[in-house]
Amino acid sequence: MHNKIGKPNLEIFSQTLLEQAKLNQNILVVTSDSRGSGKLVPYGEQLPNQIIEVGIAEQNLVGVAAGLALGGKNVFAVSPASFLTARSLEQIKNDIAYSDHPVTLVGISAGISYGQLGSTHHSLHDFAALRAINNMTIVSPADNFETAEAIKSAVHYEKPLYIRYGKKPMMDLNDKNSNFEIGKASIIRQGNDISLIATGETVQRAYLASLLLEKKGISAEVISMHTIKPFDTQGLLKSINKTNALVTIEEHSIYGGLGECCSSIISQSDKKVKFKILGIPDEYMMNGSQSDVLDHYGMSPEKISKTVTDLLSIDK
Repeated sequence: MHNKIGKPNLEIFSQTLLEQAKLNQNILVVTSDSRGSGKLVPYGEQLPNQIIEVGIAEQNLVGVAAGLALGGKNVFAVSPASFLTARSLEQIKNDIAYSDHPVTLVGISAGISYGQLGSTHHSLHDFAALRAINNMTIVSPADNFETAEAIKSAVHYEKPLYIRYGKKPMMDLNDKNSNFEIGKASIIRQGNDISLIATGETVQRAYLASLLLEKKGISAEVISMHTIKPFDTQGLLKSINKTNALVTIEEHSIYGGLGECCSSIISQSDKKVKFKILGIPDEYMMNGSQSDVLDHYGMSPEKISKTVTDLLSIDK
C-alpha cells in the first residue's frame, strides 16, 4: 500500500543481511567503525564470528574485503557512502572492479542523509565516480521492498556491486507481488503525460508529486530506476515513447548521475522529449536537514509538480 510508512532502508538492510547470514556462514561483514550507524549491532551480537571491524580506515576496509572475497567468502563491506566512494576510490577501482572480486560495497547514510554535518559527509558524487569504473554495478533502492530484495540478490551476485542506502523512514512504494531485478527499473505508477524517473529516496517524492499532478489532471508515470548501472535503457525509452516528457529526480549532483545518464541515452536515440534534470547543482550547498536541502533544490513534491506543469506549459 503506497501510503504506508515503513522503516528506514538502513534498518531493513541490516535485518535482511542478518537473516541471510544466519543461513549462510560464508557471509562476512566488514565495517569501518560503522556498526552503529549501519544498524549492525544486532548482527554483531548474534553473529560475532561473521563480522570484522577495521576501524576508521576505508582503504583498508576495501582491501580486506577484496582479500576475503579472493579466499571464497561472501563479503559485504559497510561504510558511510561519502567516505567509502571517495577515500577508497582507488581500492574500489583496482582491488574490487579491476580484480573482479564479487564484493558488495554498502554505502550507508548516502546522499544528504547526514544533514547538518555538511558537505564533507554528503555523498553526491558516488554515482558519477563509480559509473566511470568498468565492472561495477550500482543500485539505489527506493523502499523497504527494494532494499530487502537488493540484499537477497547481492548474496548470489557474482560481480562487484555497490548499494546505497539512506536513513529516513520510507513509504512502501512497491506491491508485495512486485518483481525486483538488478538492471530492470520498477514501475511504481503508470501514467501517460509525464515520466517521473527517480532513484533511491527521491522516488517517494516523485510519487507524492504524481498525486498532486493527478489533481491537476496530469497523468504521471513514476519509475524507480533503482539500478544506475547497468541502466535500463529499454525501460527509459518505453516510458518516454508513451509520455514524450521526462523529469529525473536524484539525491546526487546533476553531473554524472541519473539525469545525465538519461540525457546521454536520449541524445543518442531518435527521440525528442521535453526534459528536466532535478538534482544538486554545481555550487556550495546550503546546509540543513536532508528534507530542507532537497526542498531547497526543487525536489519537494510541490516543486516537482510545478516543474512538470512548467515543462508541459500547462497553467494549473
